[in-house]
Amino acid sequence: QAQQALTVAEAGLSQSRQGVVTSQTSVDRAQVDLNTAQRELKRQTELVESGVSSRFEYDAARDRLEQAQVALRTAQAQLQQQRISVEESKARVNQQKVSVRDAQIGVQRARTGVASSEARVNQQQAILRGQSSQRSKATQLSPLTGVVADIPARQGQFALANLTSTPLMTIADMSTINVEVNVDETEIGNVEAGQVAKVKIDALGEKEVEGVVTQKNPLAISKSDTSGGGLQNRVNVNEAKEFKVIIELKDLPNDVRDSLKPGLTATATITTSTKQNVMAVPLQAIVEKAPSPTPTPVQGQAPPAPTEKPKDIKGVFVLEGKKVKFVPVETGITGESDIEIVSGLQPTMEVITGPSRVLRTLKENDTVQKQTKKPGEGDKAEEKK
Repeated sequence: QAQQALTVAEAGLSQSRQGVVTSQTSVDRAQVDLNTAQRELKRQTELVESGVSSRFEYDAARDRLEQAQVALRTAQAQLQQQRISVEESKARVNQQKVSVRDAQIGVQRARTGVASSEARVNQQQAILRGQSSQRSKATQLSPLTGVVADIPARQGQFALANLTSTPLMTIADMSTINVEVNVDETEIGNVEAGQVAKVKIDALGEKEVEGVVTQKNPLAISKSDTSGGGLQNRVNVNEAKEFKVIIELKDLPNDVRDSLKPGLTATATITTSTKQNVMAVPLQAIVEKAPSPTPTPVQGQAPPAPTEKPKDIKGVFVLEGKKVKFVPVETGITGESDIEIVSGLQPTMEVITGPSRVLRTLKENDTVQKQTKKPGEGDKAEEKK
């Protein structure tokens, strides 16, 4: 590399010298033009004084003289610049020659270091062969390919052959990776084998991987049960229950597969149902209202028989003109941010949405002012007047 830089510097020096020759030629030519202009001006001066030539020809000769003077000064400046460039090129050449000598010295030192290193390598290889021979006598090969999940044996402990009570380690087969999650008893009825799931593993940050439900445990366990379940652990019928669901991870990239270890913590989102081209509204648009009170019976009329407490009515507020109207709806499946509307709404209706605490304060026939959500702002409900 230093030799290449020296060659480039020498080429630059040669080019600078050629520039000096070219600039010197330009100076000589400009000097000749100046001399010619001076003679012409002198001749025109004499002719004007004798009345033979006009003032116009005299002025033209004087202009040519001034132009020749400017051209000479320009050529001289370029010549000076080329001479400076030659000196700079000489300095670079000398500097690169020093670099070449330093590089040659470095190469010689490196060759000496290589010879010394080769000697040390040969020595260490001999030591390695001896240690490898000793290690091969104490090496146990795993019968399967996998990941070491546990090492119960400890340093200093005797590992005797054919003694099954003292295992050296536990190997986990990672060819198929499963995630075990707990599903609440209120949701387990919607979970079936074959459903797609998105699994988020804490060790991978926000990255999600695809999975498929392969197994649903039919026996419930208590949320406080950490022993893995069992009928003897399910005697408390009042405690909330969960069901274990097995999800097999699919199409894992190599970098993700290499990052997974047995026992990592994970959460899963299971898609239990999917519908296309349905009417849906934001979740926060749904409002639950108490039903209208039962009318007071007429005097002398027997009161109605007591019944169960009526359920709240689920619906949405829509905008009719500038008035609020509550419309009962029947809902379907729920997504991450929207909920399906099975009946009760028409596509032309304008649904009011916003924070739940604001929507709960709306009443039938309230007058509201429509607001437009700006980019970057959160949802806003229409404000009362």
